[in-house]
Amino acid sequence: MSFGLPSLKVKPENAGNINIQEGPFGVPSPMVAGLGSTKNKLGMSHPLLVSEKNYHLNEEKMNMAMLRNIQGLHAPMKLSMERKFASKVGHLPFLPSSNLQHDVFTGRYLDIGFEDILNTSEFCEVSGQPHAVIERSLGIL
Repeated sequence: MSFGLPSLKVKPENAGNINIQEGPFGVPSPMVAGLGSTKNKLGMSHPLLVSEKNYHLNEEKMNMAMLRNIQGLHAPMKLSMERKFASKVGHLPFLPSSNLQHDVFTGRYLDIGFEDILNTSEFCEVSGQPHAVIERSLGIL
């Protein structure tokens, strides 16, 4: 019996065989392959990394499919419109957006993640002059 829900099983994104050009000592030669090219060829380092990376997207798809099956098409459409409008709340261009309303709609305001600790806006090194940023957004500069 199928309810049309998306699968919760993690699907691997990359193949099992990885061919790396190795030098004489068993490591890739940076003179031949370049410094940053090896990481792009490897793909994901752990199977759970793919699952954690796509966790919120998979959870949202499953919730929308469940709502569509239980309440009809109007419930997922209403929630997606509310989330879209919550992410487009206007603020001054030089102020960082906290996306609190969007986090409340998605339920992420209860989670403490990597971005909550190490990606705070008050420690951001790139901040412009408020007047110059607004003039650039208005097309004056």
